[in-house]
Amino acid sequence: MRDISEQPGAAGLAPAEAAERLRRDGPNELPAPKRTPAAARLARQFVHFFALMLWVAAGLALVAGLPALAIAIAAVIALNAVFAFAQETRAGRAADRLKAMIPRRVTVRRGGLAREIDATAVVVDDVLVLEPGDRVPADGVALAAFAALVDTSMLTRESVATPLAAGDPVLAGSFLIEGAAEARVTATGAATRLAGIARLTTASQPPRSPLAIELRRVVRTIAVIAIAVGGAFLGVSLLIGATPSEALVFSIGVTVALVPEALLPTVTLSLAWGAEQMAHRNVLVRNLDAVETLGSTTFICTDKTGTLTRNEMTVVQGWTPDGSALAGDPGYAPDRPVVLSDPRAQRAIERLATAAVCVSSGYATLNEGVWRPHGDPMEAAIDVFARRLGVDTDGLRAGPPPTMRFPFDGRRRRMSVVTADAVLVKGAPDSVLPLCRDSSAARDVLDALTERGLRVLAVAGRRLRDELPRTAEDAERELQLYGLLALQDPPRPDVEQAIQACRGAGIKVAMITGDHPATATAIAAQVGLRDRDGEVLVGSALPADETALGALVDRDGIVVARVSPEDKLRIARALRARGHVVAMTGDGVNDGPALHEADIGIAMGASGTDVAREAADLVLLDDHFASIVAGIEQGRATFLNVRRFLTYHLTDNVAEVTPFVVWALSAGHFPLALGVLQILALDLGTDTLSAVALGAEPSRGHVLEHPPVSGRLLNRSVLWRAFGLHGPTIAIFTIAAFVLSFVVAGWRPGEAFPGGHTAMAASGAAFMTVVIAQTANAFACRSATRRPSQLGWASNRLLIPAAAAELAFSLVVLFVAPIAGELEHANPPLVGWLVAALAAGALLAVDAAWKAQRRRATAHSPTGPPRNDQRP
Repeated sequence: MRDISEQPGAAGLAPAEAAERLRRDGPNELPAPKRTPAAARLARQFVHFFALMLWVAAGLALVAGLPALAIAIAAVIALNAVFAFAQETRAGRAADRLKAMIPRRVTVRRGGLAREIDATAVVVDDVLVLEPGDRVPADGVALAAFAALVDTSMLTRESVATPLAAGDPVLAGSFLIEGAAEARVTATGAATRLAGIARLTTASQPPRSPLAIELRRVVRTIAVIAIAVGGAFLGVSLLIGATPSEALVFSIGVTVALVPEALLPTVTLSLAWGAEQMAHRNVLVRNLDAVETLGSTTFICTDKTGTLTRNEMTVVQGWTPDGSALAGDPGYAPDRPVVLSDPRAQRAIERLATAAVCVSSGYATLNEGVWRPHGDPMEAAIDVFARRLGVDTDGLRAGPPPTMRFPFDGRRRRMSVVTADAVLVKGAPDSVLPLCRDSSAARDVLDALTERGLRVLAVAGRRLRDELPRTAEDAERELQLYGLLALQDPPRPDVEQAIQACRGAGIKVAMITGDHPATATAIAAQVGLRDRDGEVLVGSALPADETALGALVDRDGIVVARVSPEDKLRIARALRARGHVVAMTGDGVNDGPALHEADIGIAMGASGTDVAREAADLVLLDDHFASIVAGIEQGRATFLNVRRFLTYHLTDNVAEVTPFVVWALSAGHFPLALGVLQILALDLGTDTLSAVALGAEPSRGHVLEHPPVSGRLLNRSVLWRAFGLHGPTIAIFTIAAFVLSFVVAGWRPGEAFPGGHTAMAASGAAFMTVVIAQTANAFACRSATRRPSQLGWASNRLLIPAAAAELAFSLVVLFVAPIAGELEHANPPLVGWLVAALAAGALLAVDAAWKAQRRRATAHSPTGPPRNDQRP
């Protein structure tokens, strides 16, 4: 091998000069991201709007003499805070992973000698000595290269390794696959391209999820209502003669009763359940909000390599002047047969494959039951192709080494070897074909292959007589064309169906890739992403104006090739500015900024880098684009589930506040049917499990048949069911159970209501009416169009156990004397139990009538079902 140390500048810096530069410029390491201390981040979870509202509620509970309520609310705040804290700091971890792209030890040439030093000690103008497998520690420019191939895929997503020649740039984080090279360092640490990507990744805060925005709106609305109602009851209490202290305590109790203490825990558990279901479908959730955000997605920007394709370079066709062969299944396993279109061409195809292997250095080996490539994936694919034809490639490599090797370089665009009796050549067709005696037939085949976006190599050779060539030009003459090899990273078989499912679901799909436009276009056409007239853009031609960029790329089926990390970042911002919920896929270091900026970042688990996985919200464990569609289905189901248990929660609030309204309207003469501690028991003890079970309601397959479920959580359907149907129904039966319990005890209208055990039994009747009716309400809220019997009473496997546990809890707090005494209620009379049972039946009947009317209205509507319908 030629001694590259003879090249200009190869002596490197003097050790003293290198030490001075290290002192002046600082170590070669990525700058640490600015981070908020952990204590501050945890404290922040205790002071956001909803937390502050709960703190106020806890404080008011203490003022009102309800310490148990205050402690329960504080526990809810703490649980939410700890969980949110555990989910934070994705960008910081991504920046940490970027540091792993810098090697620990490197070889540099200083004072004419090769020295191994710590990578952090590399300085500008150092000469790096690179061998196969070495990762580049800093940006630089190649001084010399010998048969060098560099893999920059983690930075550029170029799907094949690129040859390195003198004068070419080298980037920190890339690595040498084969050959040798020396490079002069031009930038270290914060000045490298890798550091620029790190800055892009951590420069902005990730966007708030649609669910977080909606929950904030819901919480603010409920807070305003709670404060307004509490203030109104303060005034009413004063008007009917209560003392100021009594009126204040009473209004505080009403306000606290209306605060949805269990709302955020229920949402969190619902998202956690959705995340678990996604994991069963090979989608790992790193940020719980991403469960619902994925369901709200309106635009998917997908990478090509490894997502739409297998990330397995494959020879898809071999051609010789005598015939052609079609490769078997994609992948590196050599036991899949090659199909010959002309069996008479067997020997010609074998000669083509043998010659190609002799000029190649890549190969595939069996590792833990899986065949994996070594070296350049393209050359490994050639090795596999030859093995499938029966060529003993191991024997070829074990035989005598070539007499002479002329490596690939950017000027010749070909490589060759000289054996004892032959010259073998492989390279770009436009470089090899002119050297062949008769290649006219190959040119038409070449045009057809390149039009399909395939990467084509030409293989040629000649027999040696007595002469031994001394130069490449002398060796590579009067060649005989052995044939052409067409290679491709083939599409995944399920991608086309998944893309069509996205379109049926109202989601636009675009390919955003760093690969060559021709390759990207061909894959996009094969998977059905791009039609014949679809537009293909190049990153360098994208407009600088964000508005213009958004208008340009906001089209289904568009392909954008040769994009940089900055381009992907700008595309995500431009689409979000146009109102899209953007999902961005990626697997390379360069994808980190865009994954962080998008509403939902999706990284590849099998082939992706740690940097991409840490910057993403979701990780596809199998790298399949189809898994995104499965995740979207679960995400949409989760959004609908949030609406389901929100309807359930609000219905309970109507039933809980009604006794206070009746008390106020009677100027205090009608006793309170429910106390504040009973309401707390209902909110946290008997409602939470059923709400969580509603959050786990399984998808019934309709959610991908229409555009994304979006809009307000508190839509007309939710508000009407909670405040117009279910809530009033339960409230009426609650008051009826309360009054009838007094009647059977001898009370008559016009008389003063008795106290003592009679009042406690009546309150117990009201309490159990809410519990039993809410149990029926949980089953009714599973759908907005179908009755529980149509869905199957047990099809939600969590709901029956949840309802049973809540009923058991209600009986404990009713019959265990110390607890019942604190809640000031007792075992109801028989009529109370009967009214409670009738309340459940009445609620289901009212709900069934409303659903039947809604189905009739939908059937006669020219536009079909509402877009945001909670359809089963």
